[in-house]
Amino acid sequence: MAKKKTVKVTLVRSIHGRLKKHQACVRGLGLRRMHQTVEVLDTPENRGMIRKVSYMLRCEDGQLD
Repeated sequence: MAKKKTVKVTLVRSIHGRLKKHQACVRGLGLRRMHQTVEVLDTPENRGMIRKVSYMLRCEDGQLD
């Protein structure tokens, strides 16, 4: 079975005071609190959310752009 590629994403800036759409992207990635790290599948949908709020995140294990 093929191993699915993932990206580790960490929230490094607060979502308080941000645009509602940006908050929704962070929640959609599964991040709930500061310095929490999650692994998400490397899909075009997740990459789009990561790009939209890239100023609040730190990414590892993926080539974004």
